[in-house]
Amino acid sequence: MFRKRLVAVCFLAAFAAQTTLTGVASAQEVIDLDAEPPPKKGGKAPSGKKGVDIDLDEGAPAKAEPVTAGQMSEAAAAAKQLFDKERWNEAAQALHSVVSGETGDDPGNKQLAEYYLAIALYRLRFYQASYAIFSVIADNPAHLKFKETLLWLAKLATQLPEPADIIERVGKYSDEQVARFDNEQQRDLYWQLNYMLGRYKYRNRQYEESIRLFQMVDRRSEYYVKAQFFSGISYVQMRKSVPAVNAFQRILEALDEGVEGVEDEDRMRDLANLSIARTFYSASVKLDPETNAPTIDEKKLSAAVKYWNSVDQASEYWLDALFEESWAFYMAGRYPEALGNIHTIQSPYFPKAFYPEADILKAVVYFFNCNYDAAVITVARFNKKNTPIKDELEKVLKKYSGENQEEAFFKFLLQVRDGSANLDPRIRPIVESALSDRQLLRNIDYVKLLEEEEGRFKKAPSSFQGSGVGQQVGDSLKLARDLAIRQAGELAASRYRRNVEELNEHMRNGEKILIDITAAQRNIIDQKLTTDRVSKAESKIFGVVKPDSEHILWPFDGEYWRDELGFYRQVVESACGR
Repeated sequence: MFRKRLVAVCFLAAFAAQTTLTGVASAQEVIDLDAEPPPKKGGKAPSGKKGVDIDLDEGAPAKAEPVTAGQMSEAAAAAKQLFDKERWNEAAQALHSVVSGETGDDPGNKQLAEYYLAIALYRLRFYQASYAIFSVIADNPAHLKFKETLLWLAKLATQLPEPADIIERVGKYSDEQVARFDNEQQRDLYWQLNYMLGRYKYRNRQYEESIRLFQMVDRRSEYYVKAQFFSGISYVQMRKSVPAVNAFQRILEALDEGVEGVEDEDRMRDLANLSIARTFYSASVKLDPETNAPTIDEKKLSAAVKYWNSVDQASEYWLDALFEESWAFYMAGRYPEALGNIHTIQSPYFPKAFYPEADILKAVVYFFNCNYDAAVITVARFNKKNTPIKDELEKVLKKYSGENQEEAFFKFLLQVRDGSANLDPRIRPIVESALSDRQLLRNIDYVKLLEEEEGRFKKAPSSFQGSGVGQQVGDSLKLARDLAIRQAGELAASRYRRNVEELNEHMRNGEKILIDITAAQRNIIDQKLTTDRVSKAESKIFGVVKPDSEHILWPFDGEYWRDELGFYRQVVESACGR
């Protein structure tokens, strides 16, 4: 039975409502499927680039004029013959001569040579260099091979990871151009491109468009589950909870039916359950615009709890689900479950878990039950534990303050990953956790991939390395690696900084609780002689622990048992008077 009366303390009501997922609205950041979070309105895009865009070609026409290809030179014809014979090394060098203007070919034939050069580099497994050329073509809709380049962008997306940002180039294409691949032979490619184009629209907050494109991804596609996930997140961004839940449930249905092409089915199942729970929770709490007092939809809150409980205990997301469920239990007035979940999270089985907000929630529960001494003690313990952690985290961050620290922070990231970072033992697990999300790891993998490609380049024949195209490949790799390192360093620093800011926010919330406690105690002193206390029976109405037919009560004696994790309950007795 959900609690019908909620104390209207403005700060605490608003604080509780913060967990109504502002959350799934940025769930791709929280659970990190494989995307950057969308840029905030009016904010910078998540590309990692700084400063102002400068047009280095001032006075150039805004739109490139289409060109035609006339009779090619003998050198260009010879280069094309080498290409047709799949002599990629020689073809690349000869085609580069055409592109660079050494053969005197017209602009149309230069464009054709540029396209073939990009293919030759792809065949030589210089994927980044190939992508650099295809990117130039994709930026020019008037290019003779603009349409054909879309196919190669899709191929490169299977070779280069997310941080290469191929989605940005696919975004240059229209529905009609993607529809060219809607045939029996290229249907898989058609679904992939719709997914990628949908991701581009999603990134740019065009949520209705992104959903339309994600719906074009067929159930038979390996991109279907991801498309449904981003459909759900798009609906959440639009505050449409019902279709969001439907999208996430389609993931569960597809997994149950044995959908193919999903790398980690268990993880995707947990993500779907977690997302459904967050969406129901977000929809279950409504704040009064004037008083900030929450109104709870009991049915939706129960549904949220159901799906949080569906996240597998072996999942990497189980503790997240358990903690988020604690807030739902608190909002429902089910304090024994809320505090019991926190008891599990803080057990010695999870030494690297860092949930500072758990103590804040515990203090809030005590506050709402007028257990002011317990609330004060909880906040004091929280401050004693986390103040030195905050100071140490800020000390490390200070080393990397100032401009152009991205590369230095990337090196720090690598040291954290390999365990060689010189960190205080109190913050080591916190830093390791903060710098271990999948998006960061993909950025590290991208740098490694570029280094591997540099290794292949250095093993190429000296004639290739010393040629014009060889220099272009080397420059392209160096530029991409430098940019990838800066972006990875900036992303890692933002992850680290966010953890520090969140900890600071939790500490401020602890101080606000103490202020509310002081105000409440003064009110009690004023009303003590005229206000009756509730009876002992009434005081336990929301705090009693009642086992069902499948469970028995077993007093906690200080020793944790793994099979009891997630089943702890704590009696909460209200000291509030009327």
